[in-house]
Amino acid sequence: MKFAGTGTAIVTPFCKDGVDEEALRRLVRFQEDNGVDFLVPCGSTGESAMMSYEEHVRVIKIVVDEAKRAKILAGAGSNNTSEAVYLSKEAQDMGADGVLSISPYYVKPTQEGIYRHYAAIESAVDIPVIVYNIPGRTGSNVGVDTLMRLAELDGIVGVKEASGNMGQIQQILARRPEGFSVLSGDDALTLSLMCQGADGVISVASNCCPGLVSDMVRSAASGDVELARSIQSKLLPLFGALFCETNPIPIKYIMGRMGYGDGMPRLPLTPLSDSGRKIVDPILESLGI
Repeated sequence: MKFAGTGTAIVTPFCKDGVDEEALRRLVRFQEDNGVDFLVPCGSTGESAMMSYEEHVRVIKIVVDEAKRAKILAGAGSNNTSEAVYLSKEAQDMGADGVLSISPYYVKPTQEGIYRHYAAIESAVDIPVIVYNIPGRTGSNVGVDTLMRLAELDGIVGVKEASGNMGQIQQILARRPEGFSVLSGDDALTLSLMCQGADGVISVASNCCPGLVSDMVRSAASGDVELARSIQSKLLPLFGALFCETNPIPIKYIMGRMGYGDGMPRLPLTPLSDSGRKIVDPILESLGI
């Protein structure tokens, strides 16, 4: 199965009792109604690091149950290989179409360790695995040679690249085997990467603007770069504002304003500051949010 187009790294709406299931189901419908191709629950934007195992699995189950068209790429990563295998098996049992697995964070494994980590996950499940490379959060980089070794495994079908290293991403695009997806992990770089052959994006911004992001990605994929560029120009201020404070703080605030949960991230993340609101609010007004 190939993952391409627009994937939304959906927030996890919370309420005083935990996960706000009703809001999460509405969010899934909102995403599908506005043309996203796949949904990514329990990623960094979904605050997986602040959820219990039970909540993590429940969120995946709710999203799988509610989705009628979009594929489900469930976040199932960990810096502990056995834990990542456990979460990946649970996602498979819940009916997810694939898993997104972050490179082991904090422990700074060698490239061989990264390879063996993903090989263990790939051998444990029968659904596709997407590698998630984000050195700014993990403290280590999945090298191009390592990724190409992983691409030789049948179950490793793509990468979410959020290294920001354009030279590295260009090498991946040039060396990847046929059918191996390269997905932007940075909204602001999506159009540029797609013009170089990338397959789509796993987006933060599409939580609140799923239609616009989907239109930009579809236009780029079909070769209508001018239309894609015009949409990108409209969205660029939002792309920047979403990282005025640590993700997912700004997008949780926005989605709370839109009625999806209380808008509050879990500690150690804090609510969007007054200075952050002064950045975000005018952009929301300009976009009609």
